[in-house]
Amino acid sequence: MAFIPYIHFGGNCEEAMSFYAGVFGATDLQIMRYSEAPEDMPMPKSDRVLHSQFTAGGASLMASDYPEGAGEPQAGMSVTHSAKTVEDARSRFDALSEGGAVIMPFGPTFWSRGFGMFKDRFGTHWLIDTEAAGD
Repeated sequence: MAFIPYIHFGGNCEEAMSFYAGVFGATDLQIMRYSEAPEDMPMPKSDRVLHSQFTAGGASLMASDYPEGAGEPQAGMSVTHSAKTVEDARSRFDALSEGGAVIMPFGPTFWSRGFGMFKDRFGTHWLIDTEAAGD
């Protein structure tokens, strides 16, 4: 069984997911807009993203834009990514955190040879670490 993070944005989902797909090397980014939904679905038709997803390293990331006025996106969640090496983890931390706010700088901890926390420029909170302490 797998749990897949589903991120909600406030209108910049396409920009964020395109950026994330580039950082993680995904080539299968899919985007569906509210305007593409069937006519019988009771939702406003707009160019906002109804659903998007990509797969990288055998894991998926999914997201959408909240319908306008439907609530606050991204309240109380973080996405965790474990890279195979400290170098990969640091590279992804640096790319994803650029323009955002670092909460805990990337570095060694008692549980990981490389770990860091931040809120990216799109409002997504991330935890980046390495898969194993012995890499």
